[in-house]
Amino acid sequence: MKTRRLHTLLLMLLLPAIVQGQTRIKDIAEVEGVNSYPLIGYGIVVGLDGSGDSRSAIFTNQSVLNMLDRFGISLDSDRIRLRNVAATMVTADLPPFTKEGQRVDVLVSSMGDARSLSGGTLLLTPLVDPDGTVYGMAQGPVSVGGFAVEAGAVSLKKNVSSVARVPKGLLVERDYTIPMDGLELFRYVLNEGDFTTSRRVATAINNTFGEPLATPLDPVSIEVAVPPDYPGGSMALIGDTENLVVQPDVEARVIINERTGTVVIGAEVNLSSVAISHGSISISVASTPIISQPGPFSQGRTTVQRQNQIQVQQEATGVQVIENSTDVGAVATALNNLGVSPRDIIAIFQALKEAGALQAELVII
Repeated sequence: MKTRRLHTLLLMLLLPAIVQGQTRIKDIAEVEGVNSYPLIGYGIVVGLDGSGDSRSAIFTNQSVLNMLDRFGISLDSDRIRLRNVAATMVTADLPPFTKEGQRVDVLVSSMGDARSLSGGTLLLTPLVDPDGTVYGMAQGPVSVGGFAVEAGAVSLKKNVSSVARVPKGLLVERDYTIPMDGLELFRYVLNEGDFTTSRRVATAINNTFGEPLATPLDPVSIEVAVPPDYPGGSMALIGDTENLVVQPDVEARVIINERTGTVVIGAEVNLSSVAISHGSISISVASTPIISQPGPFSQGRTTVQRQNQIQVQQEATGVQVIENSTDVGAVATALNNLGVSPRDIIAIFQALKEAGALQAELVII
């Protein structure tokens, strides 16, 4: 046991020496089963400056009547007019191992036709899990990241003002614990499945501890056995392994967004030797008004005619030879030498893929 403890200490001392391009296991994988827990509830936001739900939102009026009835106030539903109240759905993600008394942010989303939740306050709202168990109570002033202003026929809007947050608005009343004691094994789940990365994670763990603790089950899962005599058990082993560094393997990809003209080239993208000729055509249309005046005493009318002139210019770059490029920097330099725009680069990449010169997956989003 002393040898294992000394080995773990040496491991932690060596961790800062991370090689460039490597990353920690905790940054590319998660422990299976250690996830956040979704909660949901129905709440009412009050204090809005006339930007709440209209009378057509029947559920808002009914909710307010039910709430007032609990306080001993009875009203006629036909006479109630609410513009400072909005019905909302309140959601939250409870982090793993959250304890009673902690506070968590909540998200408040309008259900009706409220224009804005700005300036409102969320009233006491119980949040439940999918089984209906209450895990906490949410309440507090909402924070909106936008605004919506109307004045007559003029309106001004920025971002979405019908969704807001209540920072630390949920008071947790029930522990959300995940059993970790006495585990004989646990699994790492990669964020991006890859056969090579899965094997490298298992190899890094086994080489570090000098015994076959980790087994890659598939491109996503790596199973790790917990030795019976490991100090601290599974919790300690997770802490010791998640900081190990590995070299993730990624597929060679070129991501293209044709709507915005964005091109992202992955680090593993290669180009075979290829010759490219790409010219751009610009068309300009000029319209010149020609005014025709009638002769004196002819009782004619002044007429306006337009004369259109069309010019076509084509700028050719000639034939450029791109040598075999084995890294993203060389690819970028080769494309910059062509002097083309981002949208032209999109067309070039599509042509390179068809020609078989692009050694990467072309993804268009």
